[in-house]
Amino acid sequence: MHRVIMFWMKRVTCAGLILWAWNGPAAALADCHEGPWAEVGRLGYGTIAQLAYSPDGVRVAVAGSGGVTIWNTEMETVEQVLEGHTSYVTSVAWSPDGSQLASGGGYLDNTVRLWVADDGRLVLTLSGHTDNVWSVAWSPDGSQLASGSWDHTVRVWAADDGRLLRTLAGHAWVVSSVAWSPDGTQLASGSWDRTVQVSATDDGRLVHTLNGHTDYVTSVAWSPDGTQLASGSADRTVRVWAADDGRLMRTLTGHTDRVSSVAWSRPGRDGTQLASGSGDQTVRVWAVCDGRLVLTLTGHTDWVRSAAWSPDGTQLTSGSGYLDNAVRVWAADDGRLVRTLTGHPYQVLSVAWSPDGTQLASGSYDKTVRVWAADDGRLVRTLNGHTDSVWSVAWWPYGCYLASGGFDGVIRLWGPVPE
Repeated sequence: MHRVIMFWMKRVTCAGLILWAWNGPAAALADCHEGPWAEVGRLGYGTIAQLAYSPDGVRVAVAGSGGVTIWNTEMETVEQVLEGHTSYVTSVAWSPDGSQLASGGGYLDNTVRLWVADDGRLVLTLSGHTDNVWSVAWSPDGSQLASGSWDHTVRVWAADDGRLLRTLAGHAWVVSSVAWSPDGTQLASGSWDRTVQVSATDDGRLVHTLNGHTDYVTSVAWSPDGTQLASGSADRTVRVWAADDGRLMRTLTGHTDRVSSVAWSRPGRDGTQLASGSGDQTVRVWAVCDGRLVLTLTGHTDWVRSAAWSPDGTQLTSGSGYLDNAVRVWAADDGRLVRTLTGHPYQVLSVAWSPDGTQLASGSYDKTVRVWAADDGRLVRTLNGHTDSVWSVAWWPYGCYLASGGFDGVIRLWGPVPE
């Protein structure tokens, strides 16, 4: 019997990142591919800014306009409602051991709050930011918290007593993202001031300021081994930086509109690659080792909103806007268009591969989720239920369940009907 189902979701809105988990024990005997599907659950109402699963996968924290709610995924009940923020909650993150929860408050609140996960008790209120807290991130060892804010600062806090350890005030505009290096020794922050800053986490000293972008930085991401950083920007470029000395290793140019997404591939026989989707209606694939443009995937007739690698790295999918409304599947080795999945009457907002690579899911402005057979492009099923556009879709790692996040404020879970 399946005990815990975990989903990773990325919602392409100002709310940023969504990460959540769900339990579906009744589906163990169902046919994942051909049997009937139904909505098997939902989480939350109102605007959802972020969701985060506990390290053991048993609980889900939901942050948004309704505050913070902790759901027990085994009992399928609300375990705690965390009250204290005076405005909407923009972000939430579990401590590595799952004992505490950190939340960031929006306009007129501007605090980071720490809660005991078991009983919902407010442990600490971290005050100091003077504008929206946009993102929070725990250090890998759970001893510290970093928060990025519209007040242009990154603040680092001691998780045990809430003491402000340091304020990183180098940015001149909104801090859009913060990310700890895999080993926890450095903190990267991307900002609308067009820079990426890397700071030492032991003393807060500024290690590097990565200059080069000429428009706001949309996101930063460490390479899996922590040796490089990639940043995407509205200046139409992807930049790759050496993490050790801040050296700009290369600027990936070619897009003729803002870069909307970047994704690292897993290392393969051709080395690590980056894929970038853009408002110029293309997906581009780059060799990270030398910055060479490997492929330009053309065919979309509107902004490419999302791009994703297949689990084995052999294919890429992309979803496009309202003048296109298609999901396209590309061969990663030569860029040939494998197939075009049509059926959505409005723009495709999100695409996701099933873990085994046999199916694709797409979410659309048409309020539906569609599931396609990857081998021949056949429409397997259309999932109806959302009352507004579907911004995100994500598969359970074992493939039998699908989650969708809608602008109707509802997270829906879809799965096979038990025998």
